[in-house]
Order: sequence, then structure tokens, then C-alpha cells
Amino acid sequence: MKASVLKGIKEPLVVEDVEIPEVSGHDVLIKQTLTGICFRDILTQEGFFPRVALPIIPGHEISGTIEKVGDEVQEFKPGDRVASLIYTPCGKCEFCTSGNENLCPNKKTFGETVNGGYAQYIRTSDRSLVNVPQGVGEAEASISACVTGMIYNALKRVGDLREGEKVLISGAGGGVGTHAIQIAKALGAHVIAKTSSSWKAEKLYNLGADLVVTSENFDREIKESTGDGVHLAFESVGLPTFDRSLRSLRTGGRMVVVGNVDPTPVPLPLGLIILKGNRIMGSISSTREDMKEALKLSAEGKISAMVHRKVHLDDVNGAFSEMKSKMSLGRIMIEL
Repeated sequence: MKASVLKGIKEPLVVEDVEIPEVSGHDVLIKQTLTGICFRDILTQEGFFPRVALPIIPGHEISGTIEKVGDEVQEFKPGDRVASLIYTPCGKCEFCTSGNENLCPNKKTFGETVNGGYAQYIRTSDRSLVNVPQGVGEAEASISACVTGMIYNALKRVGDLREGEKVLISGAGGGVGTHAIQIAKALGAHVIAKTSSSWKAEKLYNLGADLVVTSENFDREIKESTGDGVHLAFESVGLPTFDRSLRSLRTGGRMVVVGNVDPTPVPLPLGLIILKGNRIMGSISSTREDMKEALKLSAEGKISAMVHRKVHLDDVNGAFSEMKSKMSLGRIMIEL
């Protein structure tokens, strides 16, 4: 089969023939038709993650139809339509046994430590899978772990977002932000979307944003609009927006951080955090329960995949460049 392969840090991906993986034990072989490109894949290429097992097939937005299962798989069978976590959890640690497998210290991440989704066939584990319900499209299934499940985890499980609360979404025009707007609205929030691309503003209103802010000092605009700031800031960017997102919080507000496009440490105004009683929390990935909730919202028509465009395997490098230049609205996906 054809796969897009990363052979060296900061090198372009190359398309080459690779063997279809064999399965045994708890392995499951999935045939994909569509997979998403995440900005994390770009960070992997650029060397942001130190333990990448090169050469490797990138990608972690995995879904499709089961072709084969190993002899120890009981819950799934060939023909089942499934979606996968972006990692394989160990299934034995305190986090896995408590339903918090996203925190598993022994997990193996697709596209970083094991081959990922930039290929038609991928080997996963039954510990990573959930069934895809009727009415969920291919794109929605593909992004149910990394995008929509991850957002659900951050907003609901970690951020404790409640109906009627005001939430700020930074990086709102990207592949994460466009879906975060939809999920926040589905959870009953008043949504303020931050984007640095003014041409995206109208489209973000169409997704359900109640207010779109584009200025550099967007915290002032938010305070003028709301009077007291937001209850929750969903920080999907990191350094470029972190400080202003923090200053957008009301007294007692929370920030949940899911993005870090620049590894430079952020300054923390400790006095501000202390005096306003703010909380800053990190959120990583999703659990299978988060995926199920996200897929349920998709099946109910409350969220839909924002697909900027679809590309082929040999167009991946161009897609990376487009994403880095902020010229895409939503997800770029690979047709397999």
C-alpha cells in the first residue's frame, strides 16, 4: 500500500510503498478512506516531540472499517465501523483502570511512537477503539478522538463548562477552534471566538459564535462586551494568545490549555491569577468515553466536521504549508 512517511526531522514527507500490517493478539486492522491532518503532525515533523521513532508514518485521526482482528479480540469483528484513540493505552495502570486512559504514562501514540494514519490500512489495538453509531459521516468519525473528543474532554470533563456560561475559544478559525465553537454551543454556552484572520469572522458567526474578536488586545474587547469577562477560556494556541486569554477571565474564571504551537515558555502574572482566584488546567487528548460523547453529538447533528479541503497523500507537504500560513478554515483531510 502507499503511505506518506516522515524519514527525518524537518524533512518533507515522502510517499512510498509499505507492507500492510499483520495482526495478532489484541491487534485490529482498519481500512481507512479518510484521515485528518492535525497541527500536531506538523510539530512532529519539526522536531517538537523528542521521542519520534523515525522513519514513521504520521497521523493519528483514525477511523474506518475493520478488515481483520487478532485472536484475542472479543468486542470487535470484521465489518464493524470504528474510530480510534490517537494512542494505544496500556490498559493496566491507575489511569487506564479509572477511565482516564488519556493520562496513561505507557501509551503508544500513533504517528510518533508507532505508525499512524497516513495510509489506507492501519494496525490499532482493541483497547483504542469505539464503535461509530449510525448517522455519523466519515469525516466526523475520523476527528472524533483528536478533535471533537479532545474538545469535549477539555470543555466538559476538565473545564466543567456549564450551560449559560461564557467561553472564549482562541484559534477559533483552525481545525480545533471551528469544532470547539460547535461543541461549546451544543453544551449551551455563550461563545466568543478569537481569530487573527478577519476574513474568517463571518464564517465563525455562521458556526454559532455569539461574538468574534480579531484585535491583538482582544481581552479589552471581551471585557467591554461582557462587562466582567468569560467563565472559561479554551486556549488552543499557546504563547501567541495565552496572556490575553488569561486576562479575559472573570473573577473565579478557569482556563483550560490544549494547544502549544510555540514551545517558548509563557509568562505568568501570578498577582493577577491570585487576586482573581483563577485556575489554569491542562487537558490532553481524549478517552473512549469522550469519543462516545462526541460521536453522539455528531449523530444528533449538533456538530459536523469543518473540512477545508481534501488532498491526496502526495499533497501532504503542501497542506502542511497551507496550515502554517493560516490559510485553512477547519480541517484538511487526506483521501486514501
